[in-house]
Amino acid sequence: MGTFAHHPELAKAYFTLNGHLLMATTLSERQRELLILRVSVVRDSGYEWIQHVFMARDAGLSDEEISRVTFGPTAPLWDELDGAMLKSVDELIVDGEISTSTWKVLAAHLDVQQILDLIFTVGSYDMLARMFRSFQLEIDDDIKDLVAKRAAEAQ
Repeated sequence: MGTFAHHPELAKAYFTLNGHLLMATTLSERQRELLILRVSVVRDSGYEWIQHVFMARDAGLSDEEISRVTFGPTAPLWDELDGAMLKSVDELIVDGEISTSTWKVLAAHLDVQQILDLIFTVGSYDMLARMFRSFQLEIDDDIKDLVAKRAAEAQ
């Protein structure tokens, strides 16, 4: 996030929005991380993916669920809401809007504030993924250390 140091006014505005998405969202942490991981897959953002894998685990997503995010909303075992949330990411990024069928599922489970938080989470992390890729940012050393530690524990 040091890239933002080159534009303090933009950083302040973005961090205000991002602070809401991380700390004051009406979505659960699990839902937020599910959305962010799917954005990172659709945008092929390894930087975003690796940072949020650890957060997703802390939010209650299993390693199996995290792996399944890469296969998308049609992967087996998603419940109706998780599948619709993942599908909404694909639709927002590819089509620019949530389809009527996906909206119906979301609206059956989420209120308007939660749907707004969903849309802005996807949009915000889509924007970050574009920045990460455009600046060709390298994975942070502390994240590399976490990955190495996790790999060593798995052996």
